[in-house]
Amino acid sequence: MTSNLIETEGLTRRFGRLSAVDNLDLSVPQGSVYGFLGPNGAGKTTTIRMLLGLIRPTAGCVRLFGSPLKGNETTVLAKTGSLVEAPAIYPHLTGRENLEVIRRLRTATSAQVSHALAMVGLESAADRRAGAYSLGMIQRLGLAAALMTLPQLLILDEPTNGLDPAGIHEVRELIRRLPREYGMTVFVSSHLLGEVEQTATHIGIIQAGQLIFQGTPDGLRQRYQDHVTVKVDQPEAAQQALRLAGWQVAHNGNHTLRVVANGEADASLLASQLVGSGYSVYHVALEQPSLEDIFLQLTASPAAGGIR
Repeated sequence: MTSNLIETEGLTRRFGRLSAVDNLDLSVPQGSVYGFLGPNGAGKTTTIRMLLGLIRPTAGCVRLFGSPLKGNETTVLAKTGSLVEAPAIYPHLTGRENLEVIRRLRTATSAQVSHALAMVGLESAADRRAGAYSLGMIQRLGLAAALMTLPQLLILDEPTNGLDPAGIHEVRELIRRLPREYGMTVFVSSHLLGEVEQTATHIGIIQAGQLIFQGTPDGLRQRYQDHVTVKVDQPEAAQQALRLAGWQVAHNGNHTLRVVANGEADASLLASQLVGSGYSVYHVALEQPSLEDIFLQLTASPAAGGIR
């Protein structure tokens, strides 16, 4: 079996003249938690619908479990669970009865229903009518339906929508556990990097339908170097002296310089060089961009169109 459970090649979806997804090449390793990130309207949900065969691509292909999705939908999707947007429920049935309906369609067992309810923390509310559930409880019921048969691949579209902080924490912990305890691969979309950062082993960032980064969180961090902010009494002269010494430096206005650096050792060396050259140093600060900062920089330009 391929080491990538999801692979796409040139995946494209156009709606008229608008490209919602444009030439997307995804590689999702087996056993990973792959965070699929992008602002609202970037093309995340359109991509997920193509991965699940809900809509057909305009161009390109999808491979799941090493097999083309087209022509093998029944085989590959039988090993896949998903939660896309708000789950559909029967409000007059209990949570357990809702899952029983799905169980019969999937030829699962009642024990699997109980296990799925326990996995998402709905055991105590299982026999209440789903119409009385909160939005967060409905979301967890949909997640239980996706997990019922313990699929090898789980695809989730914004799974923490509608959850309170405690529910978000529970879902986050569950996503972390799934690869470790069940060997599951999880593909999860979100527009919040800070949320995905706590669970993802791999990240793909989409903007205006195009993949602008794919790799590990550490790989994303390494694309952006640390900076040292220095306040000095003679910024123009200090800037020239630092450049002659080989530093990459910019004058940010007033008495502040911004210098590309590599951790605390560079910050200390920089301050020592300035003081040794006769400059008065008022302030030195090492700035390390967070993944959230990097994500916001990468997705700063507005998405073209607004199709999800």
